Amino acid sequence: MVALAALVEWLIVGLAFGSTLLGGYVGYQAYRGYRRHDSRSMRYLSVGLFCLTAVAFAVAFVGSVLLRQGVLPVRFQQPLTLVTRAFQFVGVLFIAYSLHTRE
Repeated sequence: MVALAALVEWLIVGLAFGSTLLGGYVGYQAYRGYRRHDSRSMRYLSVGLFCLTAVAFAVAFVGSVLLRQGVLPVRFQQPLTLVTRAFQFVGVLFIAYSLHTRE
């Protein structure tokens, strides 16, 4: 049972890290689309995707690792969750704005 628990723990960390990298890639590709077409809506879409995926996942991933390793006290768990949710909200806000902006 201990080996299975350790495997699940490693899978969780691996998926969180992979999500962070993949989110950065998606945000970068959206930014490239903005640069290629010089579109205002693409600029907001790329910022939104980057905040929603790469930044939010990175804050959550790094924060959870620091909490698990005891580098940060447990009292920082709620502020880290708040920061993560704030980046997610801002990302969705930028994406929604990009869908309604006119060129």
